[in-house]
Amino acid sequence: MRGRSWRLLRAALRDVGRVVVPVECPGCGTLDVPLCAACADLLGRPRRCEDGAPRLDRLDGRPLLPVWALAPYAGPVRGTVVAWKDRGRADLARPIGDAVARAASELAGPLGRALPGARGRPGGGTRGPGLAVVPAPSTWAARLERGRVPVRELAGRVVGALRSAGLDAEVVEALAERRGRDQVGLGARARAANVRHRVRARRATARCAGRPVLLVDDVLTTGATLATCEAVLARHGAVVVGALVVAATPRPGGPSPGRAT
Repeated sequence: MRGRSWRLLRAALRDVGRVVVPVECPGCGTLDVPLCAACADLLGRPRRCEDGAPRLDRLDGRPLLPVWALAPYAGPVRGTVVAWKDRGRADLARPIGDAVARAASELAGPLGRALPGARGRPGGGTRGPGLAVVPAPSTWAARLERGRVPVRELAGRVVGALRSAGLDAEVVEALAERRGRDQVGLGARARAANVRHRVRARRATARCAGRPVLLVDDVLTTGATLATCEAVLARHGAVVVGALVVAATPRPGGPSPGRAT
């Protein structure tokens, strides 16, 4: 079955299923709403969270890669992200995307000042090369199973928000992921080893050479995926200035995310 036909069939089956099983908020179980207002409000302002991700240490004296998250990956937020990403809840793309777009708008100023040739005006306009927004990669198996690419959808919302704020930005699908073991349930060391050889550059990576890059992903756990993405892009001449994620796994014994933008 061709890709478009398969996606249409999946959508139709989901619609039929919702007639039998009413839609509910994945965060708290409230019926007849994709995401209730209380759970949506948990996806708040972007906060720095890289201190809780040990694999983001560049080990060369440079600061950790800046990463912003909207919320801790726990409780209702965790349920929401899992339902959106892995349980076919495409109806959550809008509220999650809206939250990510708001966060990107808030980050337009700091990102604009980090770009080469920044004019320093509030909108973050630049004279240098525009920002490449690169979604973290997913395997073809995951794409086929989901019928969509959730992180690519987020990257598009980020670009729309940054452009509205006056920042030159575009989505560049520069990275791909080879087939391998799933990251779920792996510890920090195992995640790093698992992902190290899975992320590869695509032909589009050439469009990132000499340009600042913002990575976009769903969840920050140990930082292994983002660190590998940064390394691959750096080998092709890109400069990764930060990453934006929906949620970050809280540090044991400490709050995360924490610092403001």
